[in-house]
Amino acid sequence: MSASASTANPDTQPTRRIPKVPFWAQIVAGLVLGVILGWITRTYDVQWLYTTLDKVGHIFVQLLKLAVAPLVFFAILVSITNLRKVNNAARLASRTLLWFMITSLIAVAIGLTIGLLTNPGAGTGLTPKDGEKPENAGSWLDFLTGIVPTDVITPFTELNVLQIVFMAAVAGIAALKLGERAQPILTLSESVLELLQKALWWVIRLAPIGTVGLIGYAIADYGWDLIGKYATFTADVYIGCALVMFGVYPLLLATVAKVNPIQFFKGAWPAIQLAFVSRSSVGTMPVTVKVTERLGVPKEYTSFAVPFGATTKMDGCAAIYPALAAIFIAQIFDVQLGIGDYLLIAFVSVIGSAATAGLTGATVMLTLTLSTLGLPLEGVGLLMAIDPILDMMRTATNVAGQALVPVVVAAREKILDLDAYNAASSSPIDEDDEDDETGESGAYDVRGTERKATVPVTA
Repeated sequence: MSASASTANPDTQPTRRIPKVPFWAQIVAGLVLGVILGWITRTYDVQWLYTTLDKVGHIFVQLLKLAVAPLVFFAILVSITNLRKVNNAARLASRTLLWFMITSLIAVAIGLTIGLLTNPGAGTGLTPKDGEKPENAGSWLDFLTGIVPTDVITPFTELNVLQIVFMAAVAGIAALKLGERAQPILTLSESVLELLQKALWWVIRLAPIGTVGLIGYAIADYGWDLIGKYATFTADVYIGCALVMFGVYPLLLATVAKVNPIQFFKGAWPAIQLAFVSRSSVGTMPVTVKVTERLGVPKEYTSFAVPFGATTKMDGCAAIYPALAAIFIAQIFDVQLGIGDYLLIAFVSVIGSAATAGLTGATVMLTLTLSTLGLPLEGVGLLMAIDPILDMMRTATNVAGQALVPVVVAAREKILDLDAYNAASSSPIDEDDEDDETGESGAYDVRGTERKATVPVTA
């Protein structure tokens, strides 16, 4: 009877669901597949595959950039107005900026030390003739005068993030002064920001596919021979970033914030991993916001600190990299750098980091550094070929720092939810789908209450 009843009613039969692949596994698979396809393309000169990899990677980056301008504007505007909900907002903002500067100084010191010890420009076989002057170069005059836009449209069409930040800051401060009269604009801005973030989540889901194209094209286009010429410099950048990310940051967490560094990396790893693949701090910003909230930082403070950091906090692109690149280029062009030059590099790294603007690449910051030191801008051309390989680690370091500083400041100000921090983990992507249906936004709220995460995170 029971057997026949069971057969007659198939709804009672247990169903097997195909397990979903965690997001981290998808990224790793994309990396491996990209390397294999890149090697095949270069070894056997498969032109159609070369073009395909180029287009796939290019489309992924363009999709990220598509959201950058409006995302930065509304994120900064909303984050500034959210500060009114936070006690001691001015103190939090100043402490955040202070720790941005402190960590940048430490990072640039590590970059200079590694460069002086390893002499990355020696023995490469490169000459000044191999360099090519970039079409666009940064200067202090351009940096200072370029903050204020000439109109409200051009910064968005030309993706001048620094000018977008300026306009958003002005709008946010004006909204605070208007008070209740600005509430309709703030409500609209918050809705638009949520819409942009939702659209960007869809792009982020494509990261494994984008990884195949970006890594595959890099291998196919540059090859291992070219990488070999820059072996010391590449190793220096990766080692410098690793020392900052896995040496300095854990030390600050343990001694200044007095929290477990391992928990930080468990919670922040989804953002760090996505940054490595996408090479965009701004593109990774929604994930960075979510993981920072999940680490117990109050939402109102996170919504200010992370967007602010995504456009100004660049330990990889604006500290370690330009320090090493300046030494590398000086050695190629046989220019002797003195103590004053090294101090200038540190100054540029701390003050000029906003010039990197959270976008893929750090060319503007490098040209700003070289022009300040009086080094030939043709040196930028020496590093352009290897830039995508370097930019992955640089951006991962940037994003790690953008999540670290809010945790440190929150811990110092006694507003860090330690229960949330100690419970933070990297949730697999298959836990996110139900929230996408219900519209829940996952994070820890200000009181530390845990809700299901909607971030496409890793295990």
